[in-house]
Amino acid sequence: MTAPAILRLKKDEDRRIRAGHLWIFSNEVDVRATPLSGLEPGQPVEVQDSRGHFLGSGYANPRSLITVRLLSRKKGQALGPVLLSERLGHALGLRERLHPGEPFYRLCFGESDGLPGLVVDRYGGVLVVQATTAGMERVIEAVVEALVDLVAPEGVLLRADTPARELEGIERYVRTAYGDVPDRLEILENGVRFGVPLREGQKTGWFYDHRVNRRRLARYVTDSRVLDVFSYVGGWGVQAAAAGAAEVVCVDSSAAALQLVDENARLNDVSARVSTILGDAFEVLDTLRGQQARFDVIVLDPPAFIKRRKDQKQGEQAYRRLNLAALELLPEGGILASASCSFHLSRDMLLRTILWAAERTGRQVQIVEEGHQAPDHPFHPAIPETNYLKTFFVRVLR
Repeated sequence: MTAPAILRLKKDEDRRIRAGHLWIFSNEVDVRATPLSGLEPGQPVEVQDSRGHFLGSGYANPRSLITVRLLSRKKGQALGPVLLSERLGHALGLRERLHPGEPFYRLCFGESDGLPGLVVDRYGGVLVVQATTAGMERVIEAVVEALVDLVAPEGVLLRADTPARELEGIERYVRTAYGDVPDRLEILENGVRFGVPLREGQKTGWFYDHRVNRRRLARYVTDSRVLDVFSYVGGWGVQAAAAGAAEVVCVDSSAAALQLVDENARLNDVSARVSTILGDAFEVLDTLRGQQARFDVIVLDPPAFIKRRKDQKQGEQAYRRLNLAALELLPEGGILASASCSFHLSRDMLLRTILWAAERTGRQVQIVEEGHQAPDHPFHPAIPETNYLKTFFVRVLR
């Protein structure tokens, strides 16, 4: 095996790494002592502090702002079959403890499970794998072999089509890496059945991170009229109907997603209480407001409006506009479940956004619950970027 390249950090740039973070940025590397220009994307490296003391091993990509992702604090421990099997085994142990006998969960969550750049979602007998970095792409076949040995799946699908791969300089593709993978299969979440599109759906096909928050919503929806905005395939809305909502309206800009809402409603015998609206969420909310529509419960689960710092101002405006429109559709006693998956919108900023919308609409509000990402999406205590999901359950007063 080829010896890893050496990268040395500038003076005092090791503090965050010694505190547990796994990312090293390009401006932290002493390129005079250890140039980046000769490295290949995904090449194994050992990282030293400014005095030459070993800090950790990982892989590098000179094309990326995150130049190094660390894997181990042990010298000589490389990303390969042994490390992959060990880390994936530890990750599986947590998920089996969380969901005994129900194999529907995020099996691996990147840095939080010690495998930066790797996401694995489990859909019963099928695994969907996303490698978002050049370093993980280099060992993707070993990843598949480790997963096959670990859980003996019927099939493994590689969804290597995330935009993040372009930043890493690696191609995007979707292919079956092992066994047979259907275009669609069925999962169970909180006792409700869903058909999930694996090849054409968003991300890996489903969003397990809101599992607990969707369970929380059930206590508020009995005999209520519910609006599910950015519904995708009905994760919130169909579960609300199954929990006893009198009427659920799902809004999404994707006709294919709304077709699956209808199918998932039929799957759970709640079709009579679930309807859909195809359109841009902001435009639909404006139309409903013009019609003086009222809903007892509204769910706002938008995509990440702030993916990068440059999106901050525009993204914050979008969150304000969205929450303002929702509050105007809620009566006294109504419940708003307002979520954000944008790491760059902090928990406190989302709370301020809700308060701003309440003030603009002349309402008082209570926060009755606060939700986070489900425990199969653990966050790394030294990497705040892994703690991204926040949800407030808001009760509207006079």
